[in-house]
Amino acid sequence: MVVVMGRIEDIEKAVSELSPDELARFRAWYEAFDADYFDEKIEGDAKAGKLDKLAEQALADFRAGRAHEI
Repeated sequence: MVVVMGRIEDIEKAVSELSPDELARFRAWYEAFDADYFDEKIEGDAKAGKLDKLAEQALADFRAGRAHEI
């Protein structure tokens, strides 16, 4: 995705001009937005097998006694 730097500065300026209430609403929205994006990325990576090696290593460490349940 190509982002024109002017857009970033525009967003930064707009955010810096928010009232405290608006900033709180923006933070809440962005936190949910970012969490959803992260979840979608992890789900896509898992479906693509990109996490398989990590899962295999974690299971091997657990079986070898190098990790334990919490």
